[in-house]
Amino acid sequence: MQNNKVTIHDIAKSLNLDSSTVSRALNDSPRVIQKTKDIVLAKATEMGYQRNHLASSLRKNKTNTLGVIVPRISRHFFSSVISGIEETAYEAGYTVIICQSLEQFNREKKIVNTLMGQRVDGVLMSISMETKDYKHLEVLKKQGIQLVFFDRHCDIPNYSNVLIDDFKGGFEATEHLILKGCKNIAHFSGPQNLEIYKNRFNGYKHALSKHGLPFIEEFVFPSKLMEEDGRKNSEKLLALPNPIDGLFSANDVAAIGAMKYLTSKGVKIPEDIAIVGFSNEPISTVINPALTTINQPGIEMGKAATELLLKHIAKENGALDSQTIIMDSNLIERQSSKK
Repeated sequence: MQNNKVTIHDIAKSLNLDSSTVSRALNDSPRVIQKTKDIVLAKATEMGYQRNHLASSLRKNKTNTLGVIVPRISRHFFSSVISGIEETAYEAGYTVIICQSLEQFNREKKIVNTLMGQRVDGVLMSISMETKDYKHLEVLKKQGIQLVFFDRHCDIPNYSNVLIDDFKGGFEATEHLILKGCKNIAHFSGPQNLEIYKNRFNGYKHALSKHGLPFIEEFVFPSKLMEEDGRKNSEKLLALPNPIDGLFSANDVAAIGAMKYLTSKGVKIPEDIAIVGFSNEPISTVINPALTTINQPGIEMGKAATELLLKHIAKENGALDSQTIIMDSNLIERQSSKK
């Protein structure tokens, strides 16, 4: 059995035709009559010929490939965004390369370089928690590769974004706890270099202000919002001189870490401390008590971000004005806050 790949020259030799004629026939050139095209295509199929799509794409300076960078594929929200991206890209004739930064800035930089090497036409990106320097993103722009941020974006001009209304989500989560009778509400916040966590934090503060509750700095616990962070910060929370009766966590993962720790210490949820998370991870319905959370439309966000990126790619020289699409979120009330 022959291992070598079949080439245009092999087809030409078997049909006693010039390689240039075979090439034109395979590319449906009007310079070749239909009868010859049919003969060439039949022989190519018979011999198992496969076109080199990469070489063809590079000649056209377009690969019909999109790069996607997410912090963690394992997070339900990001996997649902990817579903929306992949579905929309596939319908438009694009393939998708999916990468995860694992919240590491250096890994994110390497991924960007790899995607540039793959000649992707555009990149959809949710930045890592460590990202504070944007030079690697400026290189993308210099290479003419279009970039659209989703969920987590950089506060830099001339880039398009598809985002959740994080301020509104943070406000609604906190107001929900206030309306349930909570007076001393703690907040597990994410890194404040990221706009989404800054906005959720500001929503928390605005809800306190609206309802005449004081903002107390020691009630705010910043972290990377992993489950272990939820446990550690809950330990600090219980040591506060003022007893906490409500907790708004900027994601579900840290909220669940908190629930596990607090329950192990005999704290009753929601009777002693009512809790609201953010993201609506699947585990939030399984944990006992089920977690009240802010739901994010992941699939819809993926579709909207991809459609926006494809518009940028289609516009010659990328001359489409940058725009920001804000998507709505909604609070799902479950047992963790039903006082």
